[in-house]
Amino acid sequence: MEVGSLPVELWRVILAYLPLSDLGRCCQVCHAWRELILSLDNTRWRQLCLGCPECRHPNWPSQPHVEPPSWREALKQHALATRTWTQNGPEVQSTACLLFFRRRKDRRVWHVGPGCEYESLRGVLAVVGPYDRVILHPGVYEEQAEVVLKVPVELVGLGQLGEVALLVCMEQQCPTARLCNLVFMPPWFSTVVYKTSWGHVQLDNCNFEGAQLQVRGPGTCQARFCSFSQGSSAHLLGVVLSLLDSCDFSGSDTASVTVEGPPVSEKNWACKHLAVLARTFTSCGASGNSDSPSRGHLTGSSARQQTPGTNVTKEHENTTDWQRRTQVDAVCRGTVIEDCWSDCDYSEGEEESKVGELTNTKNPFKLDYKISFDNHGLSHLLKPKQDGTLPPASSSDPPCVIPEPFTLQQELNRDPEAQILAASTFGCILRRCLFREGKGGMHLSNYGQARLEGNVFRGLNYAVRCIQNSTIVMLRNEVCECRSSGVFLRLSAQGLIAENNIHSNSEAGIDIRKGANPIILCNKIHSGLRSGIVVLGNGKGAIRSNQIYNNKEAGVYILFSGNPVVCGNHIFRGQTAGIAINENGRGMIAENVIKENQWGGVDIRRGGDPILKNNYICFGYSDGVVVGERGRGLIEGNHVFCNKGCGVWVMSSSLPQLLGNYITRNCMYGLAVLCRKDPENIEAREGNWPGQDGIGREGGSGERIGVDGEGREGQENFNEEGELFAWESDLDSEDERHSAHRSISVALVERNCINYNGAVGLYVKSSEPLNVFSNLIKSNHGTGIAVLQSSQLTRLVSNCVIHNGRGGVTVEKDCRVELRGNGIYKNSGHGVSFCGIGHIVETDVIGNRGCGIQVSGSVDIKGHPESKKPLLHVEPGNETCVLRNNSVLRHNNSCSSAPLWVLENPPPRPPASPTSGLSSSQYPSRLGISMTTRISATVESGCHSGSMFCSIL
Repeated sequence: MEVGSLPVELWRVILAYLPLSDLGRCCQVCHAWRELILSLDNTRWRQLCLGCPECRHPNWPSQPHVEPPSWREALKQHALATRTWTQNGPEVQSTACLLFFRRRKDRRVWHVGPGCEYESLRGVLAVVGPYDRVILHPGVYEEQAEVVLKVPVELVGLGQLGEVALLVCMEQQCPTARLCNLVFMPPWFSTVVYKTSWGHVQLDNCNFEGAQLQVRGPGTCQARFCSFSQGSSAHLLGVVLSLLDSCDFSGSDTASVTVEGPPVSEKNWACKHLAVLARTFTSCGASGNSDSPSRGHLTGSSARQQTPGTNVTKEHENTTDWQRRTQVDAVCRGTVIEDCWSDCDYSEGEEESKVGELTNTKNPFKLDYKISFDNHGLSHLLKPKQDGTLPPASSSDPPCVIPEPFTLQQELNRDPEAQILAASTFGCILRRCLFREGKGGMHLSNYGQARLEGNVFRGLNYAVRCIQNSTIVMLRNEVCECRSSGVFLRLSAQGLIAENNIHSNSEAGIDIRKGANPIILCNKIHSGLRSGIVVLGNGKGAIRSNQIYNNKEAGVYILFSGNPVVCGNHIFRGQTAGIAINENGRGMIAENVIKENQWGGVDIRRGGDPILKNNYICFGYSDGVVVGERGRGLIEGNHVFCNKGCGVWVMSSSLPQLLGNYITRNCMYGLAVLCRKDPENIEAREGNWPGQDGIGREGGSGERIGVDGEGREGQENFNEEGELFAWESDLDSEDERHSAHRSISVALVERNCINYNGAVGLYVKSSEPLNVFSNLIKSNHGTGIAVLQSSQLTRLVSNCVIHNGRGGVTVEKDCRVELRGNGIYKNSGHGVSFCGIGHIVETDVIGNRGCGIQVSGSVDIKGHPESKKPLLHVEPGNETCVLRNNSVLRHNNSCSSAPLWVLENPPPRPPASPTSGLSSSQYPSRLGISMTTRISATVESGCHSGSMFCSIL
């Protein structure tokens, strides 16, 4: 019979009446018939799959509205899975022909129920043979004592699910058994309805109501399309391998699934078959693949190379677009924080009208003679690259390339440990299950092992709790709406948490503490009512390539000696800080993109001591980096740009090391060092976030209240397993804490580029010492360096201060400042305006539009056109200023053949080999009064017949 003799549509109508066995025979007729049978996927195959009494919708219970890719394939997988319990026969290894003579198991069917041969379950189990099938007719079957299964048997309920109920406690003492289409309820003497300690049990389409399933290794379990409700749970002790697939857990009083103890060394026959089933799982319909919200300027699909720090995928951001999107315009430029001073104020005794003429209008003096200073020690930062592009220090635009996170496959390729975990199948395997409306989802303890893939955890107290050296693998799950944190890891727990969608939880999305050390890759952690990830109490972990966004508190919160590696993440749109490190927190924070957060991109305070390297901290609505009171840390190689506040804000009693950072295009100061709080944004900069008064303080009972409210009323599950809130017992020694980088006793700012910021480049108002070495401070809208308060010595050594919108360096009254080996070039105001106490040593001051050096107060060296005073003039009663061994050289304009003045010996400052190799303690605190200072600037008296430039050597 040819297929073409009738229309295809008519054939489909005819074939729709065939049972499953006949459809299989038709597939074997010919290729044309096979294609015709396969085309019935959405009709006959769908009808057969949904009509099977032993299974449910393939995507039940988490996504019953989503159709599978193939109904036929779903029915095939179900048929294969239901036969696992019969695969325990001896292996035939001699010749393939013996398969034809392999004896089939003779199975007998027994009917139990009213009017049948047997009316009780115990009676029929006493007479059944191996692999017999027992069909239970609708009714309730209750046994007053424990029932023992001594031979392999299959128990099947007749009719719809719920029509056959068992009030029994069954113990399996045989190699295998199968239970299908049954409802289990606990008898009066036990809550355990089924237990096995060495055999394999298969559960298909069963309901557990207020009952417990117990499996002890080397026993195994395979449960499919089962419901655990009204406080039901599964308890697995020392299991080597068990599989719970497409099950529904709801209304649990404790954890829905508990895995306890390490896998036993002995394995039963079913382990290899379950491992094959576990590997066949595909994640095409996993819930963790939901898209994140639109991220505006985030583009690009390819990923970075495996070498850390290499940018292949690029993210473009135009400064103009950002200003328009965030409503930032030129008004922000010159914004000040202090009430007593602004970058447009002038020193005492200075005539604003006169200096304003110098700094804000075109220079009235024709500069006939110029001195070259292009070859100073930091000039290499300003020269174009070989390809013609400008280096970051010279470009007026923010970085146009921002790395995208790695994909999971790229992360696995570069991390063998994560790769092994991702491919492992061990312990309890949960896939496509739904956990809802209960106390807990999965609980692992005492070296337990589990793998969770494609599950949904919703409306629980917590989703996963992993403690006591247990190992968990979580892939593509959804964890949401938990009443506390989503995932807890404690007491040296470890594992892999990858590609999960963790959102809308009341506490942290992931909580790591007490030595836990997981690998967290490529997750979306967002919309939490508190932090995204919190690491404390000696917690560790590798947190890489995640998207952490729109959390109410910090995206990543590290405290109480937490010490994770946070690398390659995108942390954005948080309602407070991007990353917060408090209370002696540590960590390696590298190569992250931290942007668009409401408060500081990175907030370090109260003993926080991280290593912050090569991050992009940008487009924030406040400061880029905040180092609060008692904050420490190595801050190196970061790009801090386009933040509405300051680039870096350093408060009193902090000892950070800022090395080699690019701090550009921020609306306020580039780097601000202050001794008091910001009155305009005191809560944000002081870290008093919503709900933080429960973090790290002493409670009324004398207990220390942990982060994320851990200890608040109603969260009693946080203090299980004897956990203490006294984190001090877990803290490392001080030597170990600070061993990551060199220890310092004075805050250090070295080799940074502070450019194009809206106000002062470096703003200092502090009562503590500060070392500022070898920095490039260029093209800021305010003064390059402004020192308004410095009761202890501030050292400015080997810096280049160039092209700033106001003066180069301003030192206010009573400030102790040492200027040594600096180059101060072409600023729009005075080169140096000095009212304080200190030294100006070996400094080049060239080409500034105001005075070269203006010493205000009791000193008068500023002449007027009609003045007869010499260029260097000191009042007779002034004993605080000493000028020694200086000579005034004049250039004769008439000598047109005079050679161009070039600074050769010594060359232009800062020196080409800056003193960055010296520690801060090697710089002398007091230098002699003898000076060698070169000054070149326009002056207002005494040189009308000669050059308008004067050089003081």
